[in-house]
This record gives sequence, structure tokens and C-alpha cells, in this order.
Amino acid sequence: MSDIAIRVEGLGKRYRIGRQERYRTLRDTLVEGAQRTVRTIRGWLSRDGRRESDEQTIWALKDVSFEVKRGEVLGIIGRNGAGKSTLLKILSRVTEPTEGWAEVRGRVGSLLEVGTGFHPELTGRENIYLNGAILGMKRAEIARKFDEIVAFAEVEKFIDTPVKHYSSGMYLRLAFAVAAHLEPEILLVDEVLAVGDAAFQKKCLGKMGEVAGEGRTVLFVSHNMAAIDELCSSAICLQAGRVAKSGPTPAVVSFYLAGSQRSLACDLASRVDRRGTGPARLQRVDIIDLDTGCAGTLRSGRPAAFQFAFSGPGTDLCCAFTIYTERGLPVATFHSDNRSVSDVIGGSTFRCEIGQLLLVPGRYTVNVALVRHGMLEDHIEGAASFIVQGAHVAGRVVPLGGKYGAVFMPHVWRLPTC
Repeated sequence: MSDIAIRVEGLGKRYRIGRQERYRTLRDTLVEGAQRTVRTIRGWLSRDGRRESDEQTIWALKDVSFEVKRGEVLGIIGRNGAGKSTLLKILSRVTEPTEGWAEVRGRVGSLLEVGTGFHPELTGRENIYLNGAILGMKRAEIARKFDEIVAFAEVEKFIDTPVKHYSSGMYLRLAFAVAAHLEPEILLVDEVLAVGDAAFQKKCLGKMGEVAGEGRTVLFVSHNMAAIDELCSSAICLQAGRVAKSGPTPAVVSFYLAGSQRSLACDLASRVDRRGTGPARLQRVDIIDLDTGCAGTLRSGRPAAFQFAFSGPGTDLCCAFTIYTERGLPVATFHSDNRSVSDVIGGSTFRCEIGQLLLVPGRYTVNVALVRHGMLEDHIEGAASFIVQGAHVAGRVVPLGGKYGAVFMPHVWRLPTC
């Protein structure tokens, strides 16, 4: 038997943009076929030789090739929109590729988004058996794992409740428990673990480590470089739908982080890898040592300011940011809606002043979000980076929080005038 669990060759996936799919009648199909022929002829006769259809599509994946051996844990990393989720959907047979092929040898369990494969009208118990049947397992096999699944998901009280009444956290816990415990030979996990709390994330990472230790194949998509480093023996980095780097995990992670640092140099107004649909848009981030006035380089244990300039209306707007280590581990989060407001500053700018920066020396990045009435207006990952240099406070170096923990730092917000 071959030791290859997954083989991908020349894989590509193209999507049409600017249109919504709808159910089509036979008449629609015939009319569309005729229109496509006319557009093709016009495209070939046009001055620049481009066809109209080419201008209305985007390649989420293009010419992707790799192999995964049985028992290997492969990390898939890349910026938002790089094609990671599309790749897992093709391997899970949720969608078909436009070109190329993917060969998957073995029973696949996948967790692509919260509630994947669940029927909302069925109870948690019924969905466990349904998912097991989809994986090709016999009822006796599912029953043998049932108690372990329910205990891991911590939904004993609600197991006979239709899952449409579950919270997103309950959905996620049960979905992961099913995907990990029903003995798939290949486990595909997307970055949905990011929506769980810290304790659950740690529990899931531990379970994936157990699955990998049992010799099963795991494909793990995550922005958490610390988790990728810990779990994965090899990795691939996707950029704009193509494989930019593959190989041992440390080398691929370093390549990705180096690229992320280069991208931070661009103007935030031109960043397209952002989420949110509101009118407010982040324009600039300034990180300043309040003692020296130096920008971009801070000192451990000393005061610092994080300043966020934005465009658009500021009424009822809130600002939040999270500081991450170079390996993607979150260490501190700040939100302007915290009632610790000192006063206001002029213009469209938020300013968060930290009296004592409790971070060990190293390089850090900042994710920033603008929120209004609970709705996300703008969000940029890696909006800025800064360096922390060593400094002593009361004769000791200021410590950082635990491996999966966070640090609280007293601070005040100075809000923009509206």
C-alpha cells in the first residue's frame, strides 16, 4: 500500500465574481449558452484580445501541487484570501476544482466551519449518528465513541435538543468532537478554532496532537504560528492561491512571518486584505515610546501609546486591538469601550496609553478592529508591528503571561471628537 494519503496535482479553483448564483431553468441554460458564445466571439475580436469572462472571474487557487504522507501533520498558512479554506473544501469534496485533481486515500473527517455537516432540525445525538454514517461507520462503532464525544463537547444537558438552538460555542464543541473522535483516517481542520475560548482551543490542540500521535493524517489551517510550530512536522504557505513555500515547519513559518513584516510597510488605506463593510476605515497606526518619543521601538516596563487614525464618521465608533507575538500568540487585548476614558483628542484618532508595557523583549504585531453598535466596520490583521527592548523595573525584567494566557496592562483611552 502507498504511504501517500493525499496527492494534489495542478489544482485550480475559479469563481465568478459580481453575480449571485440562482436556480436555473432549461430556458436559462439555453439562453446563457447562446450569450456565452456571443461574448466569446466578441472577446476574440476585441482590440486587446481579452474575453469578457476573464474579467469577471477570480482564481482562488492556481496550479497547487503537493503530497501528504500517512501520519503526517501538515500546516497550511497564509494571509486572508490566500486560498486555504478553498483548498480544504476541495479535499473535503464540498466543491469541485476547476482544473487539476486531488486524490484522497482514506476516510475524511473535516471541520471547515461551525456546524459543518449538521442538520439544524436534528438533535445533537442524531447529528452524531448522522455524521458517523456519512463517514461510513457502523452504528455499533458510533455507539462505542458516543459517550466520549459528548463528554469532550460538554453538551450532556443538551444532547437531545435540536442543534438549531445551540450557541455557536456549543456548535463548535460538538462539531470538533465528532470530527476528531469518529476515527477518520484524515482530519481536516480549518481556523474555526479561533472562535472558541482559550480553554477550548487548548483542549482541541491537545486532541489533535493525540490524533497525530495515533498515526492519522492531519491538515491544519491556522493563523496561530505557535500552534503550527507545535503540531505540524511540515507546512505550506499559500500566497494569492499559489504555493509560495513548502517544507519543514520552521522554515515555512519564518518565510510567512518575513512576508508579513514586508506587507506592514504598505499604506493601510491600500490594504485589500481587510474585513468589515462599514464606512469607517483605518488609515494609520502609530506606536510610540512616551518617554523617548521614539516610534516603533518600545521598552519593556515603560509607558507607551498606540494611536489609530481612521476615516469616516466617528459617532458611536469603538476601537479594539490585540497584540500578538511573532509566532502569532495573542498576549493582550484592548477595547475603547472600557469606561477608563481620560479625555478626548481632536480629529479622527483613537489613542490608547499604557502606563507600563508588560511585554518581554521581541517583535510584536497588532490586529486592529473598528466596531459600531456591535457590527464590524473594519478589521486589519498585522496592521502594524513594533519591537520591545529590554528594560528593568524594580531590579527585575518584566515577565510575560503564560503560554496560552494574556497580560493585563492598566491603560486609558483618549477618544476622538465626533
